Amino acid sequence: MLDYVLSGLMQRYQERVPDVAAIIAAMITENLISVPEDIENDHIAFRTIGVPELGIQSLEKIFLHYGYTRRDAYHFKEKKLDAFWYAPPQPGYPRIFISELRVQDLSTAARQIITSYTNEVLVDPVSNLDLNDGPAVDAFLHSALWRTPTLQDYQTLAAESEYAAWVIYNRYYLNHFTISLQNLPAGYNTVADFNNFLEKQGFVLNNAGGKIKTSPDGLLLQSSTVAKMIPATFAGNEVFKIAGSYVEFAERKVLPEFADLPADMITRAHRREGFEAGNADRIFESTYSSQTNKQ
Repeated sequence: MLDYVLSGLMQRYQERVPDVAAIIAAMITENLISVPEDIENDHIAFRTIGVPELGIQSLEKIFLHYGYTRRDAYHFKEKKLDAFWYAPPQPGYPRIFISELRVQDLSTAARQIITSYTNEVLVDPVSNLDLNDGPAVDAFLHSALWRTPTLQDYQTLAAESEYAAWVIYNRYYLNHFTISLQNLPAGYNTVADFNNFLEKQGFVLNNAGGKIKTSPDGLLLQSSTVAKMIPATFAGNEVFKIAGSYVEFAERKVLPEFADLPADMITRAHRREGFEAGNADRIFESTYSSQTNKQ
């Protein structure tokens, strides 16, 4: 079931994010991979709204059912977000990162807009799902949870929280997937090298806090493309371009205690795990106008 659900997520994500196919094609042309399945997916990420019946507590039930384990908590004071990451049941699966908007920290006007939509969800929708039914879970993750927002509501939210505006329109659509770099061929297996490769191909990178986001211990380095603007149809058939999803890249270095291991013996267990709030804080901005306006 997990394979089915992840496949469904990736299929629709690739349909909505042109950069995915373009990056994969460039990697194949450059002989970095032979087929798309050669890509190691470091993690996938979802955005949610912290209201009763929804948010992290609801969405995580799906992945906990499939064997994921909740790990560290993260807090983003300025962006008014909380998050957890989830370790997969087996090393071959991606980590999962789920964030949640702290609705109670927003203005009264923003809260009223959000709850005018989310109040349509009267019970936790995951509680009504058969989590052993892959097609049902796949359909749920790509279904509307509330009515289509108006453009005015979207723009009012965006003025206060671009995260809130993104979720009110996109719901649970996959926010990004992450290409793991450390096992790629030399010359492409660091964030610095891969960024150079991407920019030569014409991809625009998120430069919030610098193009390379580095954890304080220096062992987790990340970068991301800037989300493309896509036409979105709002209530009343108003069409307006908004930020879609994006692609992230991660390099996890070997932990100091395993520095002497031969390269062919190094596995995922020997590398930096988890996430870094400082990195993630800037990666969130891949859908923010401060970045998308550069395109």
